[in-house]
Amino acid sequence: MTLYEILKTKGSTVFTIHPQATLDEVVGELVRRNVGCLVVCDRGLEEGERIVGVVSERDILRFVAAGKGPLSACAVASIMTTQVITGSPQDSVEATMGLMTTHRIRHLPVLSQGRLVGIVSIGDIVKFQHDRLALENQFMKDYLTG
Repeated sequence: MTLYEILKTKGSTVFTIHPQATLDEVVGELVRRNVGCLVVCDRGLEEGERIVGVVSERDILRFVAAGKGPLSACAVASIMTTQVITGSPQDSVEATMGLMTTHRIRHLPVLSQGRLVGIVSIGDIVKFQHDRLALENQFMKDYLTG
């Protein structure tokens, strides 16, 4: 099973924000979209849109806990995670689970040939595994009773 199969089921919509946006704008987008993470993208005339970071609820909480000032005075670029771990549609669900666990991340942007094609969360991975195991369990029950 691969990330492609998860994205085929859940969709490939990714919510993004630009690095100059304020943390107020980030919070508004997170709430409006009911997501826990935004991919931070910059757009250049020659290279097009490129990922420059990710910003999550956890990043906002760290900023608030540090008492660094109002959300409206801070740009996303100053707190976003810039070392972005990514996956590809061909990656297995099992390998992705290991990657996300090892790096302690809850969201994984998915790239195909350098282009952003989706994002998976740890919740998506767990749901996919649960559904697969439930189906296998039903097949086994049917086999044993049939």
